[in-house]
Amino acid sequence: MDTTLDRLAEVLESRKTADAGTSYVAGLYREGLDAILKKMGEEAVETIIAAKGGRREAVIHETADLWFHTLIMLSHLNLKPSEVLAELDRRFGQSGLAEKAARRKQ
Repeated sequence: MDTTLDRLAEVLESRKTADAGTSYVAGLYREGLDAILKKMGEEAVETIIAAKGGRREAVIHETADLWFHTLIMLSHLNLKPSEVLAELDRRFGQSGLAEKAARRKQ
């Protein structure tokens, strides 16, 4: 099944070779990981502010921006959304406290 995340990941991957003058994402790739992470941080803060403001549409918009920039980071690191989803699947049904305790032992 081709999900929105899969389709978006394909487009983001194709932007790695695009002209930075015509593609926002290509420009971020060219600037490197620090620029991508800075943008993710900005989007995370905007998402938090939107959530505090309680406006449904703003929360949806800012969360979409945050997810988009997270996907850019994953692509830059040659990771796929399916790898993150597999990790969430692995954790499904497991207590968050138990999962954190297991990480500390590693």
